[in-house]
Amino acid sequence: MAGEKLSIGLKGERETVVGDHNVAGHVNKFSTPAMIGLMEGASQQAVDAHLEAGQTTVGFIVNVRHLAPASIGATIVARAELTEMSGNKLTFTVEAYDGENKIGDGTHVRALISRPG
Repeated sequence: MAGEKLSIGLKGERETVVGDHNVAGHVNKFSTPAMIGLMEGASQQAVDAHLEAGQTTVGFIVNVRHLAPASIGATIVARAELTEMSGNKLTFTVEAYDGENKIGDGTHVRALISRPG
């Protein structure tokens, strides 16, 4: 079911600056949900330009580790690489960095679906 334009090795990247909108308030550090969202966004960005008309992807499995904190003002970069395709399932290796410091890694699986409407 994967589009013919999709191929192993496609890469995506998203970045954000840590601020009041994406910290865990009780510790005032970059939150795990925000990191996961950034990783999902990088995964989606990796394939969006390669989808067939009428297709989109939705995330349904996230398996990541949050390895280190990041403080307000830090620029966080998430990277994703498409590593496996099986039917309509797309598996990505994901990582997040604060500068050279890796703050998260893992895998994310998205499903290729027909866009509603």
